[in-house]
Amino acid sequence: MVGGSEIFYGSIPVFRGFARLMDPALYARLPDDWTVGVADIVESTRAIAAQRYKAVNMAGAAVVASVTNALDGREFPFVFGGDGASFAVSPADLDKAREALAATARWVQDDLDLVLRVALVPMTAIRAARVDVRVARFGPSANLSYAMFSGGGLAYADAAMKRGEFAVDPAPPGTQPDLSGLSCRFEVMPSVRGVILSVLVLPAKNADPAAFRKVIEDIVVRVEKSPEAGRPVPASGPPLRWPPQGIEYEARARRGGSLALRRAAVLAFTLWAYTLMRFNIPVGKFVPKDYVRQVVENSDFRKFDDGLRMILDCTPELAAELEQRLVAAAAQGVVRYGLHEQDAAMMTCFTPSVMRADHVHFIDGARGGYASAAAVLKTRAA
Repeated sequence: MVGGSEIFYGSIPVFRGFARLMDPALYARLPDDWTVGVADIVESTRAIAAQRYKAVNMAGAAVVASVTNALDGREFPFVFGGDGASFAVSPADLDKAREALAATARWVQDDLDLVLRVALVPMTAIRAARVDVRVARFGPSANLSYAMFSGGGLAYADAAMKRGEFAVDPAPPGTQPDLSGLSCRFEVMPSVRGVILSVLVLPAKNADPAAFRKVIEDIVVRVEKSPEAGRPVPASGPPLRWPPQGIEYEARARRGGSLALRRAAVLAFTLWAYTLMRFNIPVGKFVPKDYVRQVVENSDFRKFDDGLRMILDCTPELAAELEQRLVAAAAQGVVRYGLHEQDAAMMTCFTPSVMRADHVHFIDGARGGYASAAAVLKTRAA
């Protein structure tokens, strides 16, 4: 039955201008009977050092894909964090989310040779810790919206998970989540302005909320107003080749049959898809040029989940200017931050149906991304 808190997320108005993200009026308190899910890769820094960037991102995106599919595609608030993801679900969806998380943790271990740590934290526990979860909906395009989180509750849930609290154990060996729509066929996207900059900015302990808000707004406005920075996805769409670089991951994400058969099926399907895209051949309601435009518009390259995360294509000069602002704010005890520069960005896609315009495309740096920025932050904090 859908009602009460079940319709909470759909009732939140969508805001369009990203520079407004720190406006408290945009955020609604998560209902008391909801639950926050958190997931991250254990020792992701080591995996990044081994250049397993795509595997780490695939694991994080798999959390979103599996829970979405378990909920039959219904909207729910989530955020992709590079080496993990966070989300919130209603009481009616909790059991399905738990099963999806357990199955995803097993799949990540068996097929990606990584350890995905997952937890489900009740809102009652979060509010008992004197923090909160508030949710807004940002629309990067007319096709799509995704969640922003404030209040400190996601950070609390993540810390609790890392302490071993509220853990969800992996499902039995051989359990396969439903990862339909999850793919990584596009090539990496080289910087055109000079640097792909991964940005992570969190509040310092006991920071003044007004001062933290001012820093975030300063950073966002500098990026929004500057021609020296922007979306890391080319206007013409990300490069596409065949066979795609992510074919092994997509084959492992499929259900049924041997891995060899799944590889063959993915090869055949991606060749057909590549041909349609390469020669702009419409099929039914699918129009390649429209799909590519939606991919660009729906790219998730900036967000807020108790902290600011951005993947920017910017000039070295602007990267240095942003760092100067953050150095000053850190010295004043307002923020903790991590920046990581690389030469390209990458995309992991969740497209439940190419006939719909609400597919979402997760962006991260192609040489470490958010995970490396988080490692820098931890080193600086130490």
